[in-house]
Amino acid sequence: MAVLRDSKPYAAAASIVRTLQKQGHVAYFAGGCVRDALREIPPKDIDIATGAQPEEVQRLFRKTVPVGVQFGVVRVLEREMEFEVATFRRDGVYLDGRHPSTVQFATPEQDAVRRDFTVNGMFYDPSTEQVIDYVSGREDLSRRVIRAIGVPAERIAEDRLRMLRAIRFATTLEFEIEPDTWSAIRAVAKEILAVSPERIRDELLKIFMSSNRLRGFDLLDQSGLLAVILPEIEALKGCDQPERFHPEGDVFVHTRLMLSLLEPDATGEQALAVLLHDIGKPPTQTFDAIDDRIRFNGHDRVGAAMAEEVMTRLRFSRTETDAVVDAIRNHMVFKDVQQMRPAKLRRFMARPNFGIELELHRVDCAGSHGDLENYQFLVDKAVEFANEPLIPPPLVRGDDLIAMGLKQGPRIGVLLEAVQTAQLDGEIKTREEALQLVKTLEPGLGDTA
Repeated sequence: MAVLRDSKPYAAAASIVRTLQKQGHVAYFAGGCVRDALREIPPKDIDIATGAQPEEVQRLFRKTVPVGVQFGVVRVLEREMEFEVATFRRDGVYLDGRHPSTVQFATPEQDAVRRDFTVNGMFYDPSTEQVIDYVSGREDLSRRVIRAIGVPAERIAEDRLRMLRAIRFATTLEFEIEPDTWSAIRAVAKEILAVSPERIRDELLKIFMSSNRLRGFDLLDQSGLLAVILPEIEALKGCDQPERFHPEGDVFVHTRLMLSLLEPDATGEQALAVLLHDIGKPPTQTFDAIDDRIRFNGHDRVGAAMAEEVMTRLRFSRTETDAVVDAIRNHMVFKDVQQMRPAKLRRFMARPNFGIELELHRVDCAGSHGDLENYQFLVDKAVEFANEPLIPPPLVRGDDLIAMGLKQGPRIGVLLEAVQTAQLDGEIKTREEALQLVKTLEPGLGDTA
């Protein structure tokens, strides 16, 4: 467990445990930090479980926040770090698929068996350096298995989110899901919408931000969860495409292939842009008898609107939504970049989410016809433009035009855009040239500036 002892939060967390133990309370590290340490992965945080009740925890530590006292959870601030300290408990009946109707404080073993998966049900005592394992979690960890504790159907009925958590852990840990647990997930996949959109969103992000995201996508699909959460993706199955441009297969196959081609450290926005970029194809699919080919006219525009609905439904932030929607709306524009004038190209590349769109374009091409000429053109242009701003400081401003005698109004914006376009196209380089262009475009304007 050296990786645990060497982690930044260890000393502070161990101090909390020792304080509790000195007062006669059982106290351990719990859950994911134990799992990760046994896999020699530094834990991101350390949770603590104890026999001390919340009131006692608050009495023993100077800085605490009662974040979930009804469930026995107190946040303790120690050495400028926060730790969740939870009282060992056993849960009553779950009535809403998320929260127990009652909570009773309990023994460590009773606490362990009410947790979700065996690999998350272990404890560690930093004082004795012993792993306490009531659920055979260490054995499943060595076997690389995600197994529900106890009866899988009961664990899932308690919290439907555990279906997505099982897939997330199988994805990020590269483990198999134990057959009975997998069967229990598939049996009630349609009930996942009982979980709040925010919790679903967070699990999906963790799955799709994993470098192993393709396995996560396949497990979501095979479990039936994908069709319930994202029916727009299910609709891609069997949506045929022109073989000339898409020899890989239908839209679903194309999307899956693109996910596999993303960089391992792709952002959530990049993964979502790939996942949703062609959801406008099924509703826009037509057959052009003259050209003897399938068409998807306007699928970028329709897909952008659909993607906004999806991301709003899953409670993504406005910033995340705008980035993904813009990428989908613009993903067909990339075919024209080599024909763009310098001003249009610079403005296109200067947009805040261009990096997301460029990665979408790369995997879109690599996952279909394989022609990366436009992608390479843009990469080369980025190198060419690297030593100067894509949009340089303006040569003239609105105040200059007003000083020349132009009245306030929309004409100022029109003239400024015309001057900037000439500047970006390399037609003018100085302030004097800019002022002369204004006079040419607006005859009779005064000479003062």
